[in-house]
Amino acid sequence: MIKRLKSKVVKLTVMLTLKKVYETHKEGINYLIFGGLTTLVNISVFYTLDTLQMVHYLLANAISIIASILFAFFTNKKYVFKSETTTSYAWLKEFFLFCSFRLISAGFDMFSMLILVSFLQWDSKLAKLVTQVIIIGLNYFFSKWFIFKK
Repeated sequence: MIKRLKSKVVKLTVMLTLKKVYETHKEGINYLIFGGLTTLVNISVFYTLDTLQMVHYLLANAISIIASILFAFFTNKKYVFKSETTTSYAWLKEFFLFCSFRLISAGFDMFSMLILVSFLQWDSKLAKLVTQVIIIGLNYFFSKWFIFKK
């Protein structure tokens, strides 16, 4: 009986600690979750086109970037940065800024893929995974400080 009670106290303590950590770092945790899902969209579209459909890796990469930018805009706006725009102009401004900065990271993505695959002869799927790690950091920085700033 005492052992079960101790176990429940430990579980409750862990849950309260996790809740406190989440509340303190909610934005970063949500970005990791939705950034991970965005990366999953990007890699899934890329893999489908590059490997299953045999589309040239640079075209597959460009299409996967567009799909992930659209997914990321809506999830970042609503769930990560909780940005509420009251006018069409404000919404379009956010969307334009988001796409503009994502195109900067897309340029890095495309250039990295070209170097890693064409010049260094890496496997396209490995190159895609490596570039995505850097892209996640760049995109968080851009979103936090330039697009969805409070």
